Amino acid sequence: MRVIVPYDGRDPKTRLSTLLDRSERNEFSRSMLRDVVSVIQSTGRDPLVLSSTPLEIEDCSVCVDDRSLSRAVNERLQASSTATAVVMADLPLITDTALERLLTREADVVLARGIGGGTNALVSRTADFAVDYHGNSYLDHRSTAREIGAALAEIDSYRLAMDVDVPDDLVEVLLHGEGHATQWLRDQGFRLASGPGRTTVRRTDVTQEPFQ
Repeated sequence: MRVIVPYDGRDPKTRLSTLLDRSERNEFSRSMLRDVVSVIQSTGRDPLVLSSTPLEIEDCSVCVDDRSLSRAVNERLQASSTATAVVMADLPLITDTALERLLTREADVVLARGIGGGTNALVSRTADFAVDYHGNSYLDHRSTAREIGAALAEIDSYRLAMDVDVPDDLVEVLLHGEGHATQWLRDQGFRLASGPGRTTVRRTDVTQEPFQ
């Protein structure tokens, strides 16, 4: 099975700009990408990173494609003669167990929805299926699969559903993550902060307060 990982390195995670400057957002997004690539490789599969900008990842193939996400992915889905998976690059809680559930589920189209209505991962076993990542892509992809008469399955997985877009998402990474992205946040001084409401994150001076 081919496993494609789209990655946009032009100006990643702009909604984290209240906490991270551009350079830091680039580093953090790369750390999440490393987590995703490592998990895919741990399942015995070789990922192809589809990057909008030149990128080097050790022991991983990279193809530069600066077109829109949907167009770049669709070209590869429709040209493939075998099953193809698409896994987003900002899933720092992904595990090999969760990924295997997706990749081994039998159906023409398998969807793993994201929190908020996106599609964080999918498998297509038909060249008739096309993605559209604008708006509520999960509902759109479900409708598309039904329109083409494809057998559809869905994976309900917190590990695949939790992508990172906004500052509150960092709480989940620090609570449940164990990979490169979690360690990067800790190294940059991010800590969980408890209060009367929901747990949040705060940033400390790492030169003064080493992580415990």
